[in-house]
Amino acid sequence: MTKATDAALTLYTLVAIYFASYVGIFPLPQKVHDEILPYLPFWGLVTFGSYALATLGWGIVTFKDKEDKYKELVGQIDEAKQFYKSKGIELD
Repeated sequence: MTKATDAALTLYTLVAIYFASYVGIFPLPQKVHDEILPYLPFWGLVTFGSYALATLGWGIVTFKDKEDKYKELVGQIDEAKQFYKSKGIELD
């Protein structure tokens, strides 16, 4: 099973459990149903966004630790600058 399939299956399962709880198939206390359950999708979205930004930020912070990838990227940037310079476009 690929990572995308695994993620889709997990998301589908969570959505099914949420809707089953929301419509009352799973008995929940009235306070949980009225005050917590409506905000769970928003909470999940905020949590996922925070995780994604933290992962992206950590990748940026530790980028210089990956010396071979850093040199490869710098080489590609220099190659692109030379290509555009040969076409008459000056980049700084």
